[in-house]
Amino acid sequence: MGTKRRIEELRERRDAALHAGTGRAVDRQHDKGKLTARERIDLFLDPGSFQEIDQMVEHQSQGFGIENQRPPGDAVVTGYGTVEGRPVFVFAEDFTVFGGSLGKAVADKVCKVLDLAMQVGAPVVGLKDSGGARIQEGVSALDGYGRIFERNVQASGVIPQISVIMGPCAGGAVYSPAMTDFVVQVDGTSHLFITGPDVIRTVTGEEVTMDELGGAAAHAGRSGVTHFVAADEEAALDLVRYLLSFLPQNNMEVPPFYPPADRPDRGDEDLDLIIPDSANQPYDMVELIERVVDGGEFLQVHESFATNIVVGLARVEGHTVGIVGNQPASYAGTLDIAASEKGARFVRFCDAFSIPLVTFVDVPGFLPGVAQEHGGIIRHGAKLLYAYCEATVPRISIITRKAYGGAYLVMNARGIRADLVYAWPSAQIAVMGAQGAVNIIHRRELVDTDDPEGRRTELVADYEEQFNNPYRAAELGLVDEVIEPRQTRPKLVAALRMLRTKREALPAKKHGNIPL
Repeated sequence: MGTKRRIEELRERRDAALHAGTGRAVDRQHDKGKLTARERIDLFLDPGSFQEIDQMVEHQSQGFGIENQRPPGDAVVTGYGTVEGRPVFVFAEDFTVFGGSLGKAVADKVCKVLDLAMQVGAPVVGLKDSGGARIQEGVSALDGYGRIFERNVQASGVIPQISVIMGPCAGGAVYSPAMTDFVVQVDGTSHLFITGPDVIRTVTGEEVTMDELGGAAAHAGRSGVTHFVAADEEAALDLVRYLLSFLPQNNMEVPPFYPPADRPDRGDEDLDLIIPDSANQPYDMVELIERVVDGGEFLQVHESFATNIVVGLARVEGHTVGIVGNQPASYAGTLDIAASEKGARFVRFCDAFSIPLVTFVDVPGFLPGVAQEHGGIIRHGAKLLYAYCEATVPRISIITRKAYGGAYLVMNARGIRADLVYAWPSAQIAVMGAQGAVNIIHRRELVDTDDPEGRRTELVADYEEQFNNPYRAAELGLVDEVIEPRQTRPKLVAALRMLRTKREALPAKKHGNIPL
């Protein structure tokens, strides 16, 4: 009889945990166009795969009006399941319980999931929807954030970490998603900020709305905090499932292989025509990339941020690759502060998780200007250089057009130990463009001549013939082969096959000192 009663109590507590949020709170959540924590998990994971952890945990706080409110599970749902049959850990903040606020019990649950994920070697996905630290628990709540942050850092480069912002995320809470590998934000219902509009108005007098300050558009296009924007919650969770298909489970495994429908020897004659006749005319690097990778599938990362550089994930012959490319259609593909940081972060992620890097180079230099210099373009540009130099994964570059000066080196040149460098016949590899070089080298001659423009034209043509082409670099061994554009995919397939077993030893050290 005692056992039967205990079973009944267990069922009652489980039911209480499943319905922890009041009906009114759930209705308010739905009225905002938001799902509950459990609805989100059910939508994200493979049907029937979710196994919940700590379903009956309750907070132990006394006083401040919450001692008699102890919903089982508190304000977060934690556990594990599968995505396309692969294990994934998940925690979902529950806004219907105490506004999703974080207290000690919530932090304990999240920390346990992060610890298990690291021990097992599986990704963690956090579904964020919280009012912040639980004020009633004071410094204990702040300590909980600290413990989560420390685990985010320990897990970095060990397991993929993805944050999905589906509601408010403010104050100290923002630092956890900021330290994860990818941030997905739901447009219209999610907000990220350190201090809200009211505080900003009081302290600085600035007037700003929630969306202007911390909405998806602001962080995806201006701050660069957000990597992906989704129209709604279902789209966000679908996007995360797709993103996971490119990633390994952990840093000791390789990314999953998908048998390609695309032929490895497929050429593309349209690539022969993609570079305009004029060196100053733009073209779309994304179109070029899509013509080379399997099935034209290219998942852009940070699509709206620093658009002068393109980064993202694709597959070549069924294997995941990380793509980096200058975008001539935006700021002529120059590198600036934001582009350098965007590229560096992506390169380091790929290197941490054994994802080969393919770099498409068309860079006329670093963006000139006082704002860039005073903003620290030297230091920020060095981040991308540093990231490439420390990367031990296979590194292949294809120079499509301009590769000038220091920017050429930063974009994975032979001098910083790129494994293979290919160049199209349209490649222009030099210290600077012909016009600038002639103006410096022949400055006196151009002043003294009777026909400066005619002489300049002759000198520019001579410079381009001698230096501003891929053949001089090939003669010096700085380009492995000059290839026809249509050959790019077959050459890339062959190169990646050869480099698949690449191993590289690094000097013994605790860690380097990247110019942050």
